[in-house]
Amino acid sequence: MNKEQLNAATQAMIEWLAHPAELGKAPAKIECAGEFDLHEMHYYIFKYKKSALGKWLLGVCGGYEDDELENCGHVFSEMEEYHEETAEEDAIALVEYVREYIMNLAKTAEERKENAGTFINYVLLSEAKWDKEALLRDLKETWGIEDESSEDDTEDEEDERDDTFIITYQGAMLAISLMPGPIPDGEAENAAAMNFMWPDGKEKVKQHKAHILIAQLGRELPPMESGVMLVKAVVSACKQEGVLGIYTGDVVLEPTYYLAFAQALNEDAFPITNLVWVGLHNNEKGLCGYTAGMRNFGYDEMEVLNSSVEPMELLDFLSSIANYVITEDVILQDGETIGFTGNQQLPITKSQGFAVEGDSLKIEY
Repeated sequence: MNKEQLNAATQAMIEWLAHPAELGKAPAKIECAGEFDLHEMHYYIFKYKKSALGKWLLGVCGGYEDDELENCGHVFSEMEEYHEETAEEDAIALVEYVREYIMNLAKTAEERKENAGTFINYVLLSEAKWDKEALLRDLKETWGIEDESSEDDTEDEEDERDDTFIITYQGAMLAISLMPGPIPDGEAENAAAMNFMWPDGKEKVKQHKAHILIAQLGRELPPMESGVMLVKAVVSACKQEGVLGIYTGDVVLEPTYYLAFAQALNEDAFPITNLVWVGLHNNEKGLCGYTAGMRNFGYDEMEVLNSSVEPMELLDFLSSIANYVITEDVILQDGETIGFTGNQQLPITKSQGFAVEGDSLKIEY
């Protein structure tokens, strides 16, 4: 038995059990009850007690390759009673369950990413008018974006209305339309009220009488590049007269704020702030934060709950994590940890969202 590896496995098992979503504390007692090999990796069987007088329960930790001290994430327990005669069989069943769960998560994540890359923004206008030719010209002169459709395709689109145009560029389709009316049901106004950085945003947005719809369909373009193309189109649209705000579908951003952060494009940096909103709110236990926009790239939204840090620190933290996930193509998983330093290990839990619809990744910070 590799003593050093066993010590690492014991510590990993204790940390897993101590997670708030599991036992919530270190076990009162824990012992290694055996080891086995499966799928060319090594595993350790543990028996542990919740309390000193409690029953022995079964846990497993692995898999380890050769003499490595880092496991592959197969650390699990259903907190069921330990039976010596079937311990290895039961532990193998736990490993197979975890492997299938992780593979299903990976498959779901890949499917989500395959369908990612569609973005829709609305540039809110004070009047129902635009200079379509100026917008087309700016897209070409500022960003080099122009229609690459064949002449046959162009002929098919000759009946295109004056208030709509479609550009096919680098495997993506960019559709831009002037909509001669406000976004209905007060939707944009409610989204503007969510922007804590724009106190009078809701009142400003109430003045909009029309909007430019900008839809970016990635098709063959990776989601990250598709998002960049959307920001470029929005920046060009912001040069129109009477722009009041940019509705991203989650929040309305003030035009000068949007354009300031879009400067990242000129520095070959990813414009994360234009594409992923970080919202903040308080509850009785502390400051909370959430992302809105990660799903457009095929990733889970993230939340931090009950934090004691300052608002700007939490905003910067979530924005940095979002930027890291998107630019490095990282899939964060339930039960993992993340950190920006060697000593920082922040637990990740996936569960029903608090400020976002569906599940979200909760990061303890």
